This record gives sequence, C-alpha cells and structure tokens, in this order.
Amino acid sequence: MSTEAPIDFAAEGLLDGLEGDSRAERLALLERLAEDGWRLAELKRASATDTLMFLPAERVVVGPERYSAQEIAQRSGVELEFLEAVRRAMGLTNPDPEAARMARPAREVGISDPEILELMRVLGRALAQVAESARRIPLARALEPGITEYDLASSYAQSVAQLYPMLQPLVANALALHLRQGAQTEVVSALERRGGELPGSREVTVCFADLVGFTRLGEEVAPEELGALAARLENLARELVRPPLQLVKTIGDAVMVASGDSGPMLDFALDLLDAAEGEGEDFPQLRAGAALGRAVTRAGDWFGRPVNLASRVTQIARPGSLLVERELREAVPEDRYRFSYAGERRVRGVREPVRLFRVRPAREDQRAGPNDEA
Repeated sequence: MSTEAPIDFAAEGLLDGLEGDSRAERLALLERLAEDGWRLAELKRASATDTLMFLPAERVVVGPERYSAQEIAQRSGVELEFLEAVRRAMGLTNPDPEAARMARPAREVGISDPEILELMRVLGRALAQVAESARRIPLARALEPGITEYDLASSYAQSVAQLYPMLQPLVANALALHLRQGAQTEVVSALERRGGELPGSREVTVCFADLVGFTRLGEEVAPEELGALAARLENLARELVRPPLQLVKTIGDAVMVASGDSGPMLDFALDLLDAAEGEGEDFPQLRAGAALGRAVTRAGDWFGRPVNLASRVTQIARPGSLLVERELREAVPEDRYRFSYAGERRVRGVREPVRLFRVRPAREDQRAGPNDEA
C-alpha cells in the first residue's frame, strides 16, 4: 500500500474525455494502480499510450522493484554509457537489469563489448517477436463481450500469471536445443572442410523452399497474418510430401525436405511452386533450391554440405523457380527435366564457385506454371 497522498486523477488530466461508466471504470483502474505503487509519471505515460490495462500484468512479469538507469548501473557495476548502449541494442525503452548483470561477467571471461552488443541485438529482435505472440495469447483469453477496462486488466494479469511461468523454461529449452543443433552443424562443417568422412553419413537430396519477400512483408502486415502464411506453406508441403520424401522441418517462412532419391525431390519442388502459384494473389511467390551430397541425420534433422548448399541456393533462386547445383543436375534422368545453365556463384561456406541450373519439366504440357517461362 502506498503512503503517499491520494492523486487527483481528474486534475492530472487522466480522466479527460471520459464520461459516465467509462470515466468510473478508468478511475477505479487508476486508483488500483496507484495503490499497487505505480507512480504518477508512469501512469501518465501509460495513459498517453493507452497501455494502462497492461500495467498489472507488467507487475506479474517484472516484479514490483523498478530502478532508474543510474541505480541499475550502480548495482551491476556497469557504466551508464554502456548500459544505455545495451538498452538500444535490445530495442528497449528502459534499461534491463538482467542484461546489465550479464555484461560484467561476460567482460570478465573476455567477451568484448561489441560482441555483447551484437548478441543483445539478436536477442532483442528474436524475443520481441516471442513477446508479441505471448502477449496475444493471454489477451485473447481475457477478452469477453462487455468486459470493463478494470476487469480486463485484472483478467489479463491473471492470464499472464498462468502463462509466464511456462514461458521462461520453454524459451530456455528452445535456446539450448538451437545451440546444440548449431554446434552439431559446426562440427559437421569442420569435418567437411578438413576433407574427412562424416561418420554415419549417406547421400541425400535436400530441398528448401521459402516465401519471397517474407521479411519485408513482416513490416507491412500483422504478425498473425505472417503466421497464417507460414502455416499455409507448411500445409502445401505436407500435402505433396510422399515417401521417400521427408518433411524435415519448417523454419518460419521456409520448409526443408530431404530424400534418398533425387527424382521425386525435383517433382515435389516443382509441384510445390505450382501449388503456391495456385493459392492466388494474397499468397507470396515461392522459390526453391536443392542440392545433393553426403550428410548425417541427428534427432530427425540433417547436417552437412547439401543442407547448407540447398539453403544458400534457395536465396539465389528467382521467384517462382527451382535452382539446383551441378551434382544434383547430373544425378537425375535427362528426359524428365529441362535444365538451363544459371551460371557460377560464390556461395558462403563453400570453397569453390557453384555451378547452378534452373529446372523445368521436360515437356511443356507436364506442368503449367511460371517455371516454364523462367
């Protein structure tokens, strides 16, 4: 309970423009927030951005203690200038005490300030998307027809309190799994660079397909619309995958498929491009890339040169087209497809220039679509 004098919310302008029930509901919410310890300046900022109803949930997430930038710098032993740089790198409006506490031990083990800031930038971008999705779930649960602002704030805070304890270990576990997968990829790449045989490796064809302009689209449409597009791509791929093909994973705007047989893979990729085209104008164009080589499988995923190469080739492919490297082009029957030479390209992670070919069906009447015009 706050011992400060009661705030005259009307005099402070926090009830301006409100009348009747709306004014009473806002007053009740403000009084509750003031009793919970929120300062007038904080209430004014939240009121100006229409986020008053989120403050009870914020207390659940970050706790009751709030510190100034100077206090965080003093407690963490990190100079204020670097603390502000960390805040900007993470895209936050306020300094983060946890990030500040991490900076000092990171420096002590030899991690440079630029490396710390780069890590914070990546974390900030990724976790902002996680936070946006996580925020929508409890809000959707709390919303009810005719609910008052006061009750909505309470219900939302309660829903957040139920979700948040599950979210922290989920994020930590997902990060650990991605770190393990990244380490496996690095080990495989190191062995390949040294010319060593990958233990347990076998020849596999790998294909990636991704939505063109998905990153730019993310700046123009709501997150739920982006999620719907990614789900549609995954559904299209699942409908077309047949043995010996395996849908390995979806990665945001992309799908990854692997197969021990190259021919069905090219059929799948061309069919997927056509299916995406048939989705209409509200669905982005698709592009695909495929490569053949030796790789190892771990926990349902694949690691090795064809995985990295297929991913890079996909980024080079034109919208609506399938691009493959020379080894795969030479491994499939000449009469089933038409190949047009697309030149040599330097590809990150591959020493020598990679010869690339665009793929179309052998006959014009086999498949109608944009690939026949590429």
